Amino acid sequence: MAKKNIEDVDLYAILDVQISATESEIKKAYRKKALQCHPDKNPDDPKAAETFHELSRALEILTDAGARAAYDKVLKAKAAAKLRHKQLDSKRQKLKEDLERREREAALGKDANLTDEQKLAAEIQRLQKEGSRLLQEEQQRIKEEIRRNKAGLNQPYWDPSLNRIKIKWKADKNDPNNGGYDEPSLRRFLKKYGNISALIISPKKNGSALVEFTTKEASEMAVELEKGLAENPLTLKWLNERPVLTTKREQGAPSLLTERDYESIVLTKMRQAAERQRLMEEMMKEDQGL
Repeated sequence: MAKKNIEDVDLYAILDVQISATESEIKKAYRKKALQCHPDKNPDDPKAAETFHELSRALEILTDAGARAAYDKVLKAKAAAKLRHKQLDSKRQKLKEDLERREREAALGKDANLTDEQKLAAEIQRLQKEGSRLLQEEQQRIKEEIRRNKAGLNQPYWDPSLNRIKIKWKADKNDPNNGGYDEPSLRRFLKKYGNISALIISPKKNGSALVEFTTKEASEMAVELEKGLAENPLTLKWLNERPVLTTKREQGAPSLLTERDYESIVLTKMRQAAERQRLMEEMMKEDQGL
């Protein structure tokens, strides 16, 4: 594919930023898009390298004061010319284009009075000769982040759903006080070890509950140390006999929703409700097996 002239490309559109964007906003937009289309993350996409190159060229030009000024001048001139063209009839438009072409051809034979396009071309040549330190730094930053993300996928990861703890205590079948324990009292005993992601008291059988902690440390301390009421001690054991470590699953592309979005809040509540129901069903199955 033939390479487009820089004056025919909308660099701001490539980065999804406004022409008034600050350098910080341009860098932020570049990092977001570069992380998504980097060739290292898309080895099977033949267009990934081309897209990444376009992003890099946009960053290189728009973060250099001289090149950006020259580019903006050409961009604004083209926009103004486009508007004027719409106001001309076809005959006058052709005459105007012929005149501008002859003027450009005449300017090419002179050393002075460079056109805006020629000035932009000169700035691009300067950037190519000097090299863009900022572009190199940003590309290195992207590579490092991808490398860290890949390395992180192989690190041991604590999944609370794989490390539930079974809690037992003495309670008669018809005891309305369930041996002196309810959910608030169990939480008071357990929360001192760390954050609790789920706690369910069996709705079917007294003297039985399940708990999940968000961290390995909290889970291990609770199993080792917690005794509950002196007159009716708790027994905490791993549901799967011992702790389990797994590895993180690779995260997908950034979501279009934020935590403040209504849809995201609804989905979060649905997931929490589903998790609670799953724990209750597991507790019921466990009780039926006893």
